Amino acid sequence: MLTRRRYPERAHCWHIYFGDVHVGSIAKCVGNPGAAEQWQWLCGFYPGSKPGEQTGGTAMTFDQARADFDVAWRKFSAKRTEADYQAWRDQRDWTARKYAMWARGERLPSQQARV
Repeated sequence: MLTRRRYPERAHCWHIYFGDVHVGSIAKCVGNPGAAEQWQWLCGFYPGSKPGEQTGGTAMTFDQARADFDVAWRKFSAKRTEADYQAWRDQRDWTARKYAMWARGERLPSQQARV
């Protein structure tokens, strides 16, 4: 089941999750003053998919962006395995460990001088 969570660092932006995996987003487009208001959606995640499998688009309303995302999600998720979701989780967890080490002033083993 998909859940939508407001992204606190950007107004009018929601991240879409499948369980604990961030699988996409829907947000109001920014950066083109005076243009017709549009919404952008992105569907997919990496690692866990191949280049080109992620899709996205724009819509005039949030409801249309949500409907377009749902269609794309059905196609994208039909090709996913549990290993794909686990690859994303592994990357998320490794990144969190890396930043925690850096916050403590530690280096990764590959960054340490060899003796």
